[in-house]
Amino acid sequence: MAEKDDAMTNESRCPQCESKSLYRDGIRYLEDGSAVQRWLCRICGYRFSDPNHKKNCNRSNMSQHVQRIQSLDLKTADTLTYSCRVSARRQSEAKNLVEVESRSENWAAGATTKKPTSADVKGHLAVYAAKQLTMGLKEKTIKARVSVLKLLINRGANLLEPLSVFKAINKAKKFDRTAKKLTDQEWSDGSKYQAAEAYLKFCEISKIPIPSDINFHKFKTNQKLPWIPLESEIDQLIAGCTPKVTAFLQLLKETGVRCGEAWRLKWTDSDMKHTVVTFNAPEKHGRPRQFKMNGKLTAMLNLLPKTSQKIWGNTKLNYFIQNFMRQRKRVAFKLQNPRIDHISFHTLRHFYATMEYHKTKELLHVQQRLGHRSVLSTMIYTQLVNFESDNYHVKTAKNVKEDEELIQAGFEYVTERDEIKIYRKRK
Repeated sequence: MAEKDDAMTNESRCPQCESKSLYRDGIRYLEDGSAVQRWLCRICGYRFSDPNHKKNCNRSNMSQHVQRIQSLDLKTADTLTYSCRVSARRQSEAKNLVEVESRSENWAAGATTKKPTSADVKGHLAVYAAKQLTMGLKEKTIKARVSVLKLLINRGANLLEPLSVFKAINKAKKFDRTAKKLTDQEWSDGSKYQAAEAYLKFCEISKIPIPSDINFHKFKTNQKLPWIPLESEIDQLIAGCTPKVTAFLQLLKETGVRCGEAWRLKWTDSDMKHTVVTFNAPEKHGRPRQFKMNGKLTAMLNLLPKTSQKIWGNTKLNYFIQNFMRQRKRVAFKLQNPRIDHISFHTLRHFYATMEYHKTKELLHVQQRLGHRSVLSTMIYTQLVNFESDNYHVKTAKNVKEDEELIQAGFEYVTERDEIKIYRKRK
């Protein structure tokens, strides 16, 4: 059967590159009921049908079927003819799919079968994107990974050959959009690492073996410690924004959730009577969490208009982020503090985790509050900041009411002297 298929392939040529190396690509049916084989060039990817090669997978049966239904009414004849064509096309497509999968498995196992060429890359990328979508990754992340792989292809890399991809990543140059040409500067370490991670996942899904002498892990960068701003700087930023942005920032500061989790929050998830907010739509396979709100955050949320099921309205998060960045820049310029302009939504998550560990010294507690599945993701916050040399606000309390006010304001208990309790809070 394989010799017969090769003979059929050699009878036709690609009109684009004159290659005889072709794939079957279904059947094309003409008006007279005849069928023509469609082809896909393995070299250039050109798709065409050869009018001189009218080989039908079941031509004789098709002719007999058309003659048999000529005596029927027109509507019935059209229906039966269409059903026959669909059945033949599905059989051909299923056969082609089995052949392609068989070739890929044999090649991955190290068989002598001819390796797939660049014409297969488009199909591999489609499978790559589809499988990552079933794994729960965001469309934005999948789109970024596919884009970097396509960029490597444009730079001369063949995704089916790991060595060519390794060389393309290792010597990748930055592109100047203004001059529309490549510069002499290489990609940053972070860009190379992201490209290597995307390709390693591509090889895993497509079952492409990577030789042992090719080390894509060399592009892995050392993890940097997140930058933690002062609490006074965060409070200045929160006070200088509009009510909607202010409430959003205050929520991130007090809960440490990701911005996407906070953005999907609905009014039904917040219990204003008992001042409790619940996050049932975690990101990155995290765990659902519930937090107690203080009076300040509750008052901010009550001031927002209730015109939608979502607390922040039906606008897109990207537009909200752009609005926040403009307000952040204005506050930083007004206060002449460039550090404020570096505070992002995720910075508040790092701040919350750091402060929570500093207060409790319990790693598992911080893991639960952040929703991490692995404690390894939480361990980074144990070495972020040394608070011993920082300055503090110091307050005293003489009764229970003053104790409650200081605790709600973020102060922590230190000691007691002469029946007076001493509290402190980092500046």
